[in-house]
Amino acid sequence: MNMATTDSSMVRFGRFLRDNPVIPLLAFLVLMIAVLEVIRPGIVTPFRAGRDGLISTFWVGNLIKFAIPLAMLAACQVLTMLTAGIDLSAGIVATVAAFVCATLSSIWGPVPAVLIAMSMGLVVGVVNGIGVGVVRVHPLIMTLGTGLIATGCMQVYQRLVINAGSEIPAVLSWLGTGRTLSMPNGLFLFVPFALFVFWLMRFTGFGRLLFALGSNENAAKLSGVRAWQVYVALYALSGLIAALAGLLYLGMIRQTSLSLASPLLLPSVAAAVIGGTSIFGGRGSFAGAIVGALIIRVLDTMLTLMQMPEGARTMLFGLIILTVTAIYVRITGSR
Repeated sequence: MNMATTDSSMVRFGRFLRDNPVIPLLAFLVLMIAVLEVIRPGIVTPFRAGRDGLISTFWVGNLIKFAIPLAMLAACQVLTMLTAGIDLSAGIVATVAAFVCATLSSIWGPVPAVLIAMSMGLVVGVVNGIGVGVVRVHPLIMTLGTGLIATGCMQVYQRLVINAGSEIPAVLSWLGTGRTLSMPNGLFLFVPFALFVFWLMRFTGFGRLLFALGSNENAAKLSGVRAWQVYVALYALSGLIAALAGLLYLGMIRQTSLSLASPLLLPSVAAAVIGGTSIFGGRGSFAGAIVGALIIRVLDTMLTLMQMPEGARTMLFGLIILTVTAIYVRITGSR
């Protein structure tokens, strides 16, 4: 009797965690922060004394600052994973948008440069959507292919503007490096963006279609859903989000590179998976992806403080990601 009661309680607890993935993620984030404080006492203390004797937020602000562009790219993965897809072009699109914006700002000005950079993300996204939704190419292959094509185009473009120089628009620098009340100005962009994604996923017909296609595409089609239109809109949106993240990252790093945001691609996928998004489709949480991005940034800080070589850091980082994901799947019963 007691055994049955215990089993029933465990089942209910597992179902509760599955329905509320942010709760175990937040608990794990707190645990990671506690471990970080043990490794380097004082680093996690949210306040420090400045030269003027005032108290200013430091570590928490930095954590949030570097997690924002990662969380935005993770939004691309969450939305596409809802339909059992993935966007491997997101990191390259972010890089292309940043590079185009920086090089065109010195020629045409910041506003046209930003608009053209965003249009680059839209074009790549629409091509991805047509390939996935109309031609029926697998999302992994389609986005990988468009990413490689975009990389080649960017290399050709670099030769055309090699003597033009680069300029970071002031608004992007303000968003990327500025602080208000000791918090990063990037929050002025990210908070409305996150609210938009939450609204899109929970309260719109488009969001419900994404979950429906991921759960059972054939049933969704039989109910009258035009899947190809949803895919085109989905990947176009993902391209726009990736371009926006690239522009913010440009303002944060303040330098142009042909691989500026590419290192954020796999961590963005990891943040989405850690956050409870199923790679099989039909289940996802952007709130979980945000916490996943914070967890990844804390892990990155820990590895830096341990002064690990780059190769060892990469291996250990991947091992930790796999372990965290396996534990989460085991606890919540997610696929």
